[in-house]
Amino acid sequence: MLINIGYGNVVNSNKIVAIVSPDAAPIKRLVQAAKENKTAVDATQGRKTKAVIITDNHVILSALLPDTIAGRFCSLEKNSFETEKNTRERGDAYE
Repeated sequence: MLINIGYGNVVNSNKIVAIVSPDAAPIKRLVQAAKENKTAVDATQGRKTKAVIITDNHVILSALLPDTIAGRFCSLEKNSFETEKNTRERGDAYE
């Protein structure tokens, strides 16, 4: 499932490992290393980086706050769970 990380950018939610604030020194080093390794994706659209999304293979910079992205992630997971639950109750799920 895709999660909106702001300004028309989306990320595969199954690949997200962590969503962190960019203020800590270790995160700044991680972002710098990702830029040097060409594994950083800047999805800020020129705005200030407020969240760093760490995935399996990339480090993604977002202009949305980590709480906002986490809230979207949680609501996405909740909707997915409810859909699966409703499908099972109807008997549509594959056994």
